[in-house]
Amino acid sequence: MSGSDAAPLSGKLVVALEQAVAAPFCSSRLADAGARVIKIERKGAGDFARGYDRAANGESAYFTWLNRGKESVALDIKDAEDREILLRMLQNADVFIQNLLPGALKKLGLDSATLRQKFPRLVTCDITGYGEDGPMRNAKAYDLLVQCESGLASVTGTPDAPGRVGVSVCDIATGMTAHAGICEALVGRDRTGEGSGVSVAMFDVMADWMAVPLLFHDYANQPTPRTGLGHSVICPYGAFRCQGGDLVVISVQNSREWKRFCTQILGNPALASDPRFHDNSARIQHKSELEALIKTVFGTHERAGLLKLLDSAGIASAAVNDVGSLSDHPQLDRSTVGTPSGPVSVAMPPIRRNGSEPTLGPSPGFDADGTALRAEFGSHS
Repeated sequence: MSGSDAAPLSGKLVVALEQAVAAPFCSSRLADAGARVIKIERKGAGDFARGYDRAANGESAYFTWLNRGKESVALDIKDAEDREILLRMLQNADVFIQNLLPGALKKLGLDSATLRQKFPRLVTCDITGYGEDGPMRNAKAYDLLVQCESGLASVTGTPDAPGRVGVSVCDIATGMTAHAGICEALVGRDRTGEGSGVSVAMFDVMADWMAVPLLFHDYANQPTPRTGLGHSVICPYGAFRCQGGDLVVISVQNSREWKRFCTQILGNPALASDPRFHDNSARIQHKSELEALIKTVFGTHERAGLLKLLDSAGIASAAVNDVGSLSDHPQLDRSTVGTPSGPVSVAMPPIRRNGSEPTLGPSPGFDADGTALRAEFGSHS
């Protein structure tokens, strides 16, 4: 169990019949907030994310990251005795999360509607790829597939080709949304005394995230071009090479910044009132001309010196770092997660609470808590 008595979800029991990324992301954040999270894994196989890689001291990087602070028990929910153990857990639970295929639990009487009838205070959360209705409800929904199906890949990449976002963004976004929905449902239960059902589909989440390209398409008849490390509607906003080839990203978003940029960075105050560049719309129309001027100036600066100059001028900027630079970044806070193979250093959780330091529970071995949980929730309890 993770957290302390002072943690916001201390005393809450979450039962998660989960695998892969989206649902485990959600339940791991509940564990970070102090909830007791029991992870139900398939007998004999477990969460297949355990086998994705061996990067974290011999453990799966995905599994270590997504399952900290949980207890693991292997159950065969088709077996009557194991199913009874699950029901005994749910009798005491505050939240039930599952991300199996739509309809998979209904024939076993473990679907959310049936469970809430049995346990009226239970909050249920169903995570799917495309929801429980519609023509694609039974389609497989791995992260890259949803990036493509939702149109995200069409606005990601370079002008030459669409691209995949380099992390599992659809899974992560879905887990974040489910986490928010569950917390809202728990607040609602405090008011009404009754649980409720939350359902989150990966496609729906990404359709929401695609709101701006969708509105441009529907109302302006305007596609969203792929711009690599650039921006389709703001200029200058993108990556430029410095002396030595390093990349710096800049963003100029208002007239005050534009005047300072022209004067203090480009060394040409007259550009600020040049008809080609005097406002953002004009700069977009003459983007190639402006970017050529910026490239010439930036090419005379080393990256470190240029970043200092941009900062002194109040121009938003960033270095284009690789993962090694992230690992050594002075802004990166770290914590440690225990695993069966030893401690693993991870990024500190992004939610910080006044007066408390996040405490991350260990990532469990397969069925590591099975004996204890069977004794706690078995037929004799």
